[in-house]
Amino acid sequence: MRRPTRLRSGLGYAVWGEDIDEPAHQQMRNACRLPVTVAAALMPDAHVGYGLPIGGVLATDNAVIPYAVGVDIACRVKLTVFDLPPEELERRPARFESILERDTLFGVGGAWRGQRPAHAVMDEDWGVTPFTAGLKDLAWSQLGTSGSGNHFVEFGELELRAGNPLGLEARRYLGVVSHSGSRGSGARTCDYYSRVARELHPHLPKELSYLAWLPLDGVGAEYWAAMELMGKYASANHDVIHRKLVRSVGADVLFQIENHHNFAWKETHGGRELIVHRKGATPAGRGVLGYIPGSMTAPGYLVEGLGDPASLDSASHGAGRRMSRVKARETTRWSHLRAYLAERGVRLISAGLDESPHAYKDIDAVMRAQAGLVRPVARFQPRLVKMAPEGEKPED
Repeated sequence: MRRPTRLRSGLGYAVWGEDIDEPAHQQMRNACRLPVTVAAALMPDAHVGYGLPIGGVLATDNAVIPYAVGVDIACRVKLTVFDLPPEELERRPARFESILERDTLFGVGGAWRGQRPAHAVMDEDWGVTPFTAGLKDLAWSQLGTSGSGNHFVEFGELELRAGNPLGLEARRYLGVVSHSGSRGSGARTCDYYSRVARELHPHLPKELSYLAWLPLDGVGAEYWAAMELMGKYASANHDVIHRKLVRSVGADVLFQIENHHNFAWKETHGGRELIVHRKGATPAGRGVLGYIPGSMTAPGYLVEGLGDPASLDSASHGAGRRMSRVKARETTRWSHLRAYLAERGVRLISAGLDESPHAYKDIDAVMRAQAGLVRPVARFQPRLVKMAPEGEKPED
């Protein structure tokens, strides 16, 4: 007979930003009650999620929590910057719109027809766990595609600041950013191992059931191997997308930056090896470069991490939602959104109303709140945006 799990009264956690809803705080307080929790932090883009809030950072001892990693395992953003001025978008708008239409594919069931893209990730050992062995065909069919929800591919203008760590001239460049993750394979992996974790801890109270953990010296090692595979696969998705885009744009690439969230890392903090979960939070160790998006009209920022120990070397992964998807649909109209986009010089190929910019927090307020976590080195303004069309079930 299993003994009931003993919970602690709760640790404290560091918080950045004030525009965070109470349910997100409650989820963090719940996470801090777990006996495996060592430290925690909440980023300024935080909002309520499943188990751990989006924007939550949780460090545990010898344990991994599938739902603290998230459904879209290893979701990430990737930025490619070309040796071209952004005015190219204005000179040839139809060309760049055609590139996005041809080279990207969105949606929950999105999969390429005909010949599948080639990538070394499909030569990985997909039998690394009994569960992932059955995912290879699905993964290959979706390789190089994007999900729904807040996933996007967008062309825009990057304004690089003087004294940037890339050593490049401070001027404006044409760039493209993608945001997506491990697609159906990652979602199925999360679902399976979350059920395994809940079965291991049947006495957890309802509010903690989605925070059930797996010991790393047990079945957690199996989940870890699956998570690492999903990380390689998510990176491969972006690699395929950007290879196509680079070929179609036909210009030299100056640099690329890629960073991920919805993952767990083995890191040393306070002289102790911990498992650091970043669900909707991104690594921001000292000198680490990353990209933090805003919305389809708000800017994103290329940043350099400052390595704040209280944040467990973390920062936000975006602006963060301030409004549910249902409320976003209820409070806007396509006519209003189109006018708003036109005022800001943004062309939208496709998206759902639930991704309306007013559903998101002010990215500049978020950046001010985490000024001690990251230093902006460039600003990216979206100009041509493609997301999953209206009616798609969110996958983020």
